[in-house]
Amino acid sequence: MKSLGSLIIISAPSGTGKTSLVTALLHHFASLKKSVSHTTRQQRDGEVEGKDYYFVSEQKFTDMLQQGLFIENAEVFGNLYGTSRAWVEQTLQNGDDVILEIDWQGTQQVTQQMSDAITIFMLPPSQQALADRLNTRNLDDKDTIAKRLLQAKEEVSHYGEYNYLIVNDDFDHTLENLVQIVKVARLRTTKQRDKQGQLISELIRGSAG
Repeated sequence: MKSLGSLIIISAPSGTGKTSLVTALLHHFASLKKSVSHTTRQQRDGEVEGKDYYFVSEQKFTDMLQQGLFIENAEVFGNLYGTSRAWVEQTLQNGDDVILEIDWQGTQQVTQQMSDAITIFMLPPSQQALADRLNTRNLDDKDTIAKRLLQAKEEVSHYGEYNYLIVNDDFDHTLENLVQIVKVARLRTTKQRDKQGQLISELIRGSAG
């Protein structure tokens, strides 16, 4: 069964500003929905259950994984993350677009199953800017920040696997680029064919008087 909505994946090293941009992007499109991942990591101050993540135990996560309930999953810094398969598929069938914030490992898993997904990789403007961002957001200790900077090298090495590459050197400009990508995704023939099927049939038949 073909989906009416578009699946959009965005990946970036921690500290690139991805989450803030996705939040702003959601305000541009009423039919764009962000997937909420399940995770085994501890809930941070200010995070809301069911909005930021679904926080579950390792046993619960393992049970869901064995049942095939995740369309993708990955381990990051000892914590497990997974995206609900049923939610993604149902949301797309409803005609809404879905955006996933996942890493390159998850992207590979999803695109193997949904080859028409639109994939975006976001880069920081420089290595120093990335380090400054990680230090000023006050979410991690120095050891974790060092690990994130090291991990960024591995993540960036996979940029060529994505459809689009964006440098987040200016928030408004980057947001506009993301808006344009979403608009273009909606105009692809594979999506318009299903949405405009009746019109296409009428035009081919030439039924107008």
